[in-house]
Amino acid sequence: MKIVGLLCGREYSFPPAFIARVNQLGAKDGVAAEFVKLAGTKMGEVARYKVIVDRISHEVEYYRGYLKHAALEGTYVINNPFWWTADDKFFNYAMAAKLGIAIPKTVLLPQKGYPESVDITAESLHNLEYPIDWDGLLDFVGRPAILKPFSGGGWKHVYKVHNKKDLIEAFDTTSPYCMTLQEFIDFDRYVRCFTFGKSDIVPVHYDPKERRYLVDHQYLSPELGARVVKDAQTINQALGYEMNTIEFAVKGDVPYAIDFLNPAPDFERDRITEFYFDMVVEKMARLVIDRALNAAPSNPWPKWEEMLGVGAAAGFTGAPKSAQTAAANVTATISASGSASSSVAGSGSGGAKTK
Repeated sequence: MKIVGLLCGREYSFPPAFIARVNQLGAKDGVAAEFVKLAGTKMGEVARYKVIVDRISHEVEYYRGYLKHAALEGTYVINNPFWWTADDKFFNYAMAAKLGIAIPKTVLLPQKGYPESVDITAESLHNLEYPIDWDGLLDFVGRPAILKPFSGGGWKHVYKVHNKKDLIEAFDTTSPYCMTLQEFIDFDRYVRCFTFGKSDIVPVHYDPKERRYLVDHQYLSPELGARVVKDAQTINQALGYEMNTIEFAVKGDVPYAIDFLNPAPDFERDRITEFYFDMVVEKMARLVIDRALNAAPSNPWPKWEEMLGVGAAAGFTGAPKSAQTAAANVTATISASGSASSSVAGSGSGGAKTK
């Protein structure tokens, strides 16, 4: 039996519907779903779950630590806990822009303040330059602009600012969060895409003012819909997310990707509508069954390094060529001397002798 575990918090409609559907669809292939249950995790403990769907570890550190260990033991985690820990929205914007996605001009700002538990003094911040050229930053992104956290969601701590006075007043309330200042896109359409398994993209008409999903299948032209889907696929492939929502503010015929760090998207029935709820449950159930039967634990790694030509898609940047050359020279030296141990032992006075 291959077990799919669901790790979640204050959700009411999605968890029981998802578990029931996985159990219904997966029975013939020996796949079953249940809530993850934890009471301390022993190092080296064999993973119970073939797949885990993570919807809460961003708020509970123990869960995140457990998921990393589960991945080490061979569990396929949706979404990758290592990358999710490292990711942030400013990096997202910069990376996506390099991949040809339309992105609003964005600036990362120094923090207004720091958590009380962190001992930050003036000496701690000697690398920062003051005063900040607020007008220069606004000149770069344009007026009005959006001030929002570089990591986070739920429309929290988001401010629309029209001038330097607005910006400083809003910025002064943001401690201890790190913020971005971003070009405001005066959109005429707004699209939120459900994404499943990186490539299965469902664009949805979304009203950000009322925060409502609208069932409207004629909302986008075929051309614009195709571009939104392609851009969303590129973003998910680069970041490795298999459960995500990607938001586009459309101005004219250009879809600007303005938010795509949502690895635990809202799946509650009363907020995403009955139509999309049924779709989400079905697609997520089929996704995890496929991963339980076919996927390798390494598959959720992001691909942005490979896509940008930086290095192999292995979760880290490859060694510089100079380092590779040095390593090759060391290997050649070791080979010529017979072995690493004899080479080291024979050098210098008093070295240990090998038999």
